[in-house]
Amino acid sequence: MPKIKAAVMRANKAPLEIEDVTLDDPGPGEVLLATSASGICHSDLHVIEGDLPLPPPCVLGHEPAGIVEAIGEGVTDFVPGDHVIGCITNWCGVCKFCTGGRPYLCPSQFNGRPEGSASRLKDAKGDPIFQFANLSSFAEKMLCPERSLVKIRDDMPLDRASLIGCGVTTGLGAALNTVHIPAGASVVIIGCGGVGLSALQGARIVGAGQIIAVDAQAWKFDLAKDLGATDCVDATDGDPVAAVHELTGGGADFVFECIGLVKTVQQAVAMTGRGGTTVLVGVVPLTEMVPISAADLTLQEKKITGSYMGSNRFRFDMPKYIEFYLDGRLRLDEMISSRIKLDEVNHAFDLMRKGEAARQVIVFD
Repeated sequence: MPKIKAAVMRANKAPLEIEDVTLDDPGPGEVLLATSASGICHSDLHVIEGDLPLPPPCVLGHEPAGIVEAIGEGVTDFVPGDHVIGCITNWCGVCKFCTGGRPYLCPSQFNGRPEGSASRLKDAKGDPIFQFANLSSFAEKMLCPERSLVKIRDDMPLDRASLIGCGVTTGLGAALNTVHIPAGASVVIIGCGGVGLSALQGARIVGAGQIIAVDAQAWKFDLAKDLGATDCVDATDGDPVAAVHELTGGGADFVFECIGLVKTVQQAVAMTGRGGTTVLVGVVPLTEMVPISAADLTLQEKKITGSYMGSNRFRFDMPKYIEFYLDGRLRLDEMISSRIKLDEVNHAFDLMRKGEAARQVIVFD
């Protein structure tokens, strides 16, 4: 049983604690891997703040890349030494969503070990620790179901590959999979963090004619323009809805809300033009509802759709996104604002709270 360092959430709204934890040995269908890098996602902060209810103690982190060390009984998709990306959308392979081509909606994706089995993670006292999304990548090693992983090319840098595990797949997939943006369409991206910048790049890759980045942090606009934005709107400088209507001549064809706030969801619908589509990518806290005008939707035939994890089929999509990176279509280097060590994770969350970072990546030795 490997002993490793991990960042443990002992309570909500409190700093994570760096502790020694124990991983169980790989069981049937499980893979043990050394974590090479883990992106820090806003969903992790949602858990810390209590907006996504998960029980402490818990090891967070769900945007990893690593190298396989050992495999359990029956594992045929991986061998030690394989480079892999982890994804939260573990799939069963037999439900109507998996067999119908939408494995990201598999209802058993968060199921852990069978009931009555030992926990994969334990603390120094031997007490179980909750594993986040079958991953828990804020740790030196991970023990995961094989269907939470995808093998990737060995020449892909693993710190950049980790971004594909959640943020890139969520944003890029929203633009490439959830909706189909025709060439020349007008697109608005609300929120220029890792997810939003990925959706922005997806709009550029498919040939959108106008790509408008909206954010309350003006320092992000140089990066947004570098990655493909044609226009930028500072949400703190006047009415962003009016600004988008002026830029587009009445509203955009597609608006991607990539933050998850009641106000920005309402703004996204208002920025959407006649016959256009609002795509909800950010996760609004489960305790909040969003009032919108139904008449606005009916009289202008607007559409609202959710996008969960970029509507991914991750074993198909993620290798493709790596090809996009390696041939220059997808740019990841610019999105990494800093590379940090595990014991700097709390400072990273402080920067996230302040909106002072794009994507931060924990890099393990």
